[in-house]
Amino acid sequence: MDFKRLSSSLLFKIIVAIILGIICSFFFPDSLARVFVTFNELFGNFLGFFIPVLIFALITPAIAGLGRGAGKWLAVTTGIAYGSTVFAGLLAFGASALLYPSLLQHQAMVDAVDVGEGALSSYFSIDMPAPFGVMTALLLSFTLGVAMTAVKSDTLYSTVRDLERVIMRVIARFIIPLLPIFIFGLFLSMGMNGNLTSTLTSFGTVLIIAILMTFILLVIQFAIAGAAAGRNPVRAFLNMLPAYGTALGTSSSAATIPVTYACTKRNGVAPTVAGFTVPLCATTHLSGSMLKISLFAFAIMYMNDMELTFPMAIGFILMLGVTMVAAPGVPGGAIMAATGLLASMLGFNDEQVALMIAAYIAIDSFGTACNVTGDGAIAMVVNKLAKGQISRSEQQETLGYEVDIIEEDEELDSKI
Repeated sequence: MDFKRLSSSLLFKIIVAIILGIICSFFFPDSLARVFVTFNELFGNFLGFFIPVLIFALITPAIAGLGRGAGKWLAVTTGIAYGSTVFAGLLAFGASALLYPSLLQHQAMVDAVDVGEGALSSYFSIDMPAPFGVMTALLLSFTLGVAMTAVKSDTLYSTVRDLERVIMRVIARFIIPLLPIFIFGLFLSMGMNGNLTSTLTSFGTVLIIAILMTFILLVIQFAIAGAAAGRNPVRAFLNMLPAYGTALGTSSSAATIPVTYACTKRNGVAPTVAGFTVPLCATTHLSGSMLKISLFAFAIMYMNDMELTFPMAIGFILMLGVTMVAAPGVPGGAIMAATGLLASMLGFNDEQVALMIAAYIAIDSFGTACNVTGDGAIAMVVNKLAKGQISRSEQQETLGYEVDIIEEDEELDSKI
């Protein structure tokens, strides 16, 4: 692998930040460590301000664009993708309820800056109130997006698409470059707290669980797809392995589209159906991402003795599913968009959100591989329902919107 390309990836930078944070925690003086704690305080406050704006800017044009798509089969495919994503979240909740009480027993986390009077506190803090709350952003984006599909307001639609491009540029040029420093500060603080070992041990267990659960999810998806389409699920899954391997290496659903398309056709899916579902699912089907985020979030809540009820979990899963389906292109498979829900619905603080980002990106490739491989299962189901008869005009009408999104996100994909 080209070292220059590897060193420019977000995953590589995050890993380096984690290692340096751990090493520096052994010898950094408190005065220097507090510089990074101050940075984390300011950056965390900025994220609190920025996330509602990000959610509004991404979801509004996405919903409006989906409404302008190819009607019936667009709705069917998106509905199946959403159902698969929500199912992955429910699977994560069931696995966490079953496994965490024994695997994470006696494991606990403390705030990264909670180490005594005045120790590692920030030098100063600047309050950055958000223009509106996360739920307000979601409701406003849903309302405007749905309304634009009815009114067909081309001017307003063009405006929100321009806003989307601006926000994506802010993410690519400001948020992403600063994330490694944010993660460095988190692990530096945890190391100086003395709670780093227990946290890494516990989260190492959760990372392994997340990887294993992606394979279990794929088995379930292809068992259902095979039964619905009348095909051998094992053979169908094996046909998708090139797409899985490509996604594992690129960590990009968009870059894997040509391979996913070819693999899907090998499973007997009509070319027009494959050409319709694969690009669409690349930005709407995020079951692997949902699985990882939910497993990590529930682990943090368990380790911090935070209350997690089923109604709370199902509400989070349903909202996260909508956010990810409607907000393609967010770096790291929608983890940035998820941070707003983590804070507003689950009560996460900045340190917990930073740990979520680090853990998510650490195994991002496995989530992406699960996403694109599952796209092949959805294509089989849609092909059975449509009997291979999605028209070229329907395909082009949807692909026009999806290709725009994919092209706009090339810069982000190169950074992840």
